[in-house]
Amino acid sequence: MATRAVEVANGVPGLAPERAVTWPKRTKARLSNGLEVILAEAHSIPKFHGELFFRSGDAAAMHRAPGLAEMTATVVRTGTTKRASRKIEEDLRRIGADLSSGAGADTSAHEASFPEGEFERERRQKLEEVKLERTQPGFLASERLRKVLFGAHPYAQVSPSEAQVAAYKREDLRAVYHEFYTPGNGLLLLVGDFDSSEMLKTAEKVFGKWTGKKPDGPAAAAPANPRGRRVYLVHVSGAVQTQILTGCGAITRKHPDWVKLGLTNSLYGGAFNSRLVMNIREDKGYTYSPRSGVNALRQHGYFSVSAAVRNDVVAASLTEIFYEMDKLRSLPVPEPELADAQNYLSGVFSMGLATQDGLLSQLSTVALNELPDDYLETYRQKVRALTPQDLLETARKYLDSANMQIVIVGDRPQIESQAALFGELEIFDAQGSRLE
Repeated sequence: MATRAVEVANGVPGLAPERAVTWPKRTKARLSNGLEVILAEAHSIPKFHGELFFRSGDAAAMHRAPGLAEMTATVVRTGTTKRASRKIEEDLRRIGADLSSGAGADTSAHEASFPEGEFERERRQKLEEVKLERTQPGFLASERLRKVLFGAHPYAQVSPSEAQVAAYKREDLRAVYHEFYTPGNGLLLLVGDFDSSEMLKTAEKVFGKWTGKKPDGPAAAAPANPRGRRVYLVHVSGAVQTQILTGCGAITRKHPDWVKLGLTNSLYGGAFNSRLVMNIREDKGYTYSPRSGVNALRQHGYFSVSAAVRNDVVAASLTEIFYEMDKLRSLPVPEPELADAQNYLSGVFSMGLATQDGLLSQLSTVALNELPDDYLETYRQKVRALTPQDLLETARKYLDSANMQIVIVGDRPQIESQAALFGELEIFDAQGSRLE
């Protein structure tokens, strides 16, 4: 049997040479009103994909209320002074186009999807979403970890409460709209089958009379930067499994170590064949989908590790999470394993450029994070150039094992004693109130 396995393994064909990426013609310009425009010609299919971004999101509106930028982005597409939401939808269907919008912590955006509803309807829908998400272990874990890592910074707020959503006023949304939705704060990115010079003229015709400067964002407090391991248990009575989420501060996309940390994360738990997955999923069967990630926000970033596990293996899972982390911090990665990780990261990157939507996403990442103009063209080369020593140094620098904050969401009686093994313990209910 062992000989047969070796024969099968030896019969697997080697990887073909990596294909070169054919980069589309790109045009960068500013309209007369200051709106930044990036055009990328992609003529393989007769369509185009566009997105209008604004460099402000929920974090910039937090001094007014949590979630206001997201709510504004949702409502802004539902009507204008000349067209109601139904008319907008009919016009979109007539030309075979869709429209949707949304906002995150740092950005508001309008892209492809369906518009619907008006303010009161959207607020009721948002209330239902908030009620639903606040019962989900993954959400509760993320909410607690962000509060721990960011403290008084706006990034600490993941979602508004029901009471905060119910208190929204039209005037709040109008204030956010007039402040954020300006050409000086915008980026128009179009990818598709068009001539850039003609498209630029069209953009000027459509957007040129729009006015407004970039807003001055409020100053934000520094992140909490907690030291030492601490454990935060969120009690959900009767939970049949436990959500584990650990994290520490990290870096933004602009940081020169970003590519190094991306590959280090891929080896640890960011890929399906990563060490963490092979350990606690394939070998021990503690969980179905362990995962690690580098979460880059505009001002700050954080590294996190998550897994939903059986209640009886919480301590065992955490032990393995830290074992793999400390191992990566202690020993150089073997060359074959490094090569596999490089192939994976490079391949995923290349696949992400295969569609107009994927290309637009990559181009927007570069523009919104103010990355070098050649970032995409040189990315695979930078990944290939990394060495075991690079990854060892990166793991020691950013996989901050000694200061990882541990959030555990589950049934307190079943998991409290296990949680207490890993640090000083604080206990909360699902609404965020501290329990004795």
